[in-house]
Amino acid sequence: MSHSTLNSTLVSTIEEKAGRWAGRNADKDRLRVEIWGNLERSGLNIGPVWSRISNWVGAEQAAKNLSDLQIWKQAKVVKCNPDPPQIPVRLRALYDGKQLYMPVPEFGSGELPWVLLDPEKLSRDGVQFELAATSQGAVNVGQKVGFEDIHPLDLAVCGCIAVTRAGGRTGKGGGFADLELGLFRDLGTITDETPIVTTVHSSMVVADDRLPIMEHDSLLNWIVTETETIQTRPTGRQPAGVVWDLVQADQLEEIWFLESLKKKILAKKAQSPE
Repeated sequence: MSHSTLNSTLVSTIEEKAGRWAGRNADKDRLRVEIWGNLERSGLNIGPVWSRISNWVGAEQAAKNLSDLQIWKQAKVVKCNPDPPQIPVRLRALYDGKQLYMPVPEFGSGELPWVLLDPEKLSRDGVQFELAATSQGAVNVGQKVGFEDIHPLDLAVCGCIAVTRAGGRTGKGGGFADLELGLFRDLGTITDETPIVTTVHSSMVVADDRLPIMEHDSLLNWIVTETETIQTRPTGRQPAGVVWDLVQADQLEEIWFLESLKKKILAKKAQSPE
């Protein structure tokens, strides 16, 4: 087999394993494949691994470690991703009496893209928090809301596959987290003071130079694992909002509300004085 054929085969294998969003960033594709493979080989995964924010042994302890932080104790309104390893985070938010916003997975396909879980309302309605903390349970019992309906957040939790102590992160490759955080900044839902947090397995923390930080990437302020709590040391600034020139064409096409929300945001910016 020639060198070029070998390289082509390797790239094809990486793209296949990296999932349906492969090809946007080769370095991140390789890193995600490495992390997913390590989880599977080590037996630290819970359930399926590939092309998702995969679940892992120790997620409950990481959620407990997050709940010990002052930023968590002070937060009254929390956003959390809908993925399995953050079920314990969502459950703790409800038991701790916090208003919890969760995106419909991949923002859904025509209904409002968020749900609000109010622990007081859930209790009155006799809904178990353990049900509401699951992704499908939250979609079934939560109040449907849009981006513009979300109250200012005290804490934002993101799902990640790899992270660095410099605050770098990557998810499964679809760009949903960076897009939602950019929209939140454009809408004033978060500010530079809002902590951006993740819970990950310790094996997902990699060297800073393994994970390129792009212009549109939101930086983590805290990384919480089953063994360690890390306050990051970002060297760059958070994006001011969505970097629309870097939004993928398929995102504008497939995320049903994005084009109209973009027009509203840009129109509002155009009317604002410099």
